[in-house]
Formats: sequence, C-alpha cells, structure tokens
Amino acid sequence: MSEAWERIRRGAVHLEVEAHLQEAVDSGRPLRVKLGIDPSSPDIHIGHAVVLNKLRDFQDAGHLAVLIIGDYTARIGDPSGRSETRKPLTPDEVDRNAETYLDQVFRVIDRDRCEIRRQSEWFGGMTLADVLVLAGKTTLAQVTQREDFSKRLKEGHALGLHELLYPLMQGYDSVAVRSDVELGGTDQLFNLLFARETQRDNGLPPQDILTTPVLEGLDGVQKMSKSLGNYVGVTDRPAEMFGKLMSVPDGLIVSYLRLVGGVGEAEVERVQAALESGQNPRDLKAGMARAIVSRFHDPDAGAEAEEEFEARFRRKEVTETREAWLPPGIHGASVVATLTALGLAKSNGEARRLVEQRGVRVNGATVEDPFQIYDAADGDLWQVGKQTPLRIKLG
Repeated sequence: MSEAWERIRRGAVHLEVEAHLQEAVDSGRPLRVKLGIDPSSPDIHIGHAVVLNKLRDFQDAGHLAVLIIGDYTARIGDPSGRSETRKPLTPDEVDRNAETYLDQVFRVIDRDRCEIRRQSEWFGGMTLADVLVLAGKTTLAQVTQREDFSKRLKEGHALGLHELLYPLMQGYDSVAVRSDVELGGTDQLFNLLFARETQRDNGLPPQDILTTPVLEGLDGVQKMSKSLGNYVGVTDRPAEMFGKLMSVPDGLIVSYLRLVGGVGEAEVERVQAALESGQNPRDLKAGMARAIVSRFHDPDAGAEAEEEFEARFRRKEVTETREAWLPPGIHGASVVATLTALGLAKSNGEARRLVEQRGVRVNGATVEDPFQIYDAADGDLWQVGKQTPLRIKLG
C-alpha cells in the first residue's frame, strides 16, 4: 500500500470502487477529483473542512481538484438529511455567497492545483428539450429511492418536482467535467452513486467515489449546521473558536481532532489512549482546540487563544464571579433546564428567549441552541446578560 493511498484511504467511510480507486491512485496518473459545493450561505464552518481536507490529500498526492460552484443546484436547495425543502436562492445571492465561500475554502485546499467550474457553463445554455432528454434517463422510482425523498413521501410531506432534478444535475456535473473521482459527506452517498450511472448513460467510465464522515455539531447530536446554531465558523476569531471548541462534549474530542485537527493518526491515538486511561478530558480538549484554531489561523493562534481563554475563565480573572453547586439530576440536561435550575432564568420560556437573543455564554462561547445538552465540568462559567457570572461547582 503506497503512502499516498494510505493517506487518502484514512478516515473514508464509503469507497466505490475501492480496488479501482487504489489502483488509479498508485498508478501515478493525475486524477480529476470533483467536489461540488452549493454556496447556500456566505460562510463555511469546520464541518465543511472534513471533505476539504480529503480533497487536499488528493492534491498533495499530485491530483487535480475540480471544484464545482453549484450556481444552479443552489437555486433548488438540496435538502439532504432534512425533512423539508430548503429555501432556494436567487442568482445574486449565490454569486455573493460564492465569492466569500471560495476565499474560505482556500484556507484548506491549494488554489494553484484547483480547477474552478460553475454549473452555469453547461446548464445555462440548455433548452427545455435538453432538460427532457436528461430527465428521460432515469425514473421516478430510481430518484425516490433517496432516503429523505422516500421518507417525506411516506409521511405525506411535500416534495417539489424541481427537487427530483437535483441528483440528475449533480450527476450531469460529473459528465461535464469528466471526473475520475467524486468526494462528499455520507449524506451525499445517493447523489454520488447516481452520478456514476449518469456517466455510464453518457458513454463515460463511472467515477469512483469516496465519502467522509459528517461532523457532529457542538451539541454532540445533530450534524454541524449554521441553521442549527451548533457550528464553529472557519472565520471565527481564534479566541471565539477556542471557546466554542471547549464546549464540545468530551465524547467528540477524538472525532474533532481526527477530522479537522490536521494532526497525524499517532497523535489521535495518543489522545484516545489518554482519555481511556482517565486523563482529565478538559486538558485533552484544550489540545484539540489549540490544534484546530492553529489549523485555520496560524501556528501561534491556538496557544494565544488558549492563553486568553485561561486568563478570562480558568484563572478566575473574571471580576465579581459567584459560585453555585450544580443541582442533582441536572448534569446532562439541556441548556434551558440548567438555566432554570441555577436560577439564571425564571422559567424555561425565559431561558429559551435568553439563548435565542444570544444572551447566554458558557466559558466565553455564545450558546446558540437552547436545547443543547450541557456537559458539565467543575469550574464552568455561565454568563447571562449583565448578571454576575456564575461559576459551577460539582459535588
């Protein structure tokens, strides 16, 4: 097994077809490695970096990244993993988002080894007749095998006719750029497999595919998403990024380090072993946060952010703090329940409003989701509006 293949294979969830892809990578022939991005918002978060890191692995092995700006599919709104249609964007919104999106993407991948394409290059000139020919290459039964589509139909939810075109359009992208490999998260598996069939239908050899894990958000439950408020932005200030990462549940330390920390597997295994031996998770979490902050800023940023975090929240240099014991049964409860139990809010409704108004911070990180599970640790600092900060004590 070559070093290049070992690096590319590491962390992959699904490979289709693994033996063929390994042979292609080891042959030394430059591959066209496709990644489609829908600029549904102007910013990206570290969850997006999981697949971008894998694209960088291909680049470092001498292959070409083919980055497709989904300026047509973004107008449909791919609802992967959702139970309802995502709001489509206007062409102007897509263009504005794409401009800042690319600037952030190039924090991870190499701009010089990247070919940037827009779907409008091939879809912009299509006639209705062309669309009918494209649609005629599949059936409703095939498209509705996609899990979220079939689930919505079974539950009686609306499924727009335009949404059924999404897999076809993503598949035709692979035809247009003649991709050898396509990358995506596990939630994109159906679309990636569908693209192989689209290439076959158009007389091309089917691309190999590689999927990467979906990164859980700060709540430790749902996938990282701006709309869910459980994200760490790539452009967050180092101190803000560090603070958010320190709120990650202990069970995600290894996952975050492996998927977005930019460290070798030996370091990941060291941290895993340290956790299993009973080492303080907070110290290991700080190491994870340092690595990620430095990955997206500069080598010194992680240590500087930790120093600021420690000065403000761990060395008790926050003025006029008060202390309170965490009531029994609250450990592992939601943020709303914790706020109420600590007397920081008069009711669950008020607690929810405080969070929604971005008035609650834990260890310096603004809480985005009122129903996020609070993984309590001794010394955590809660700040609610202008109230005196409250430091948690565990019995």
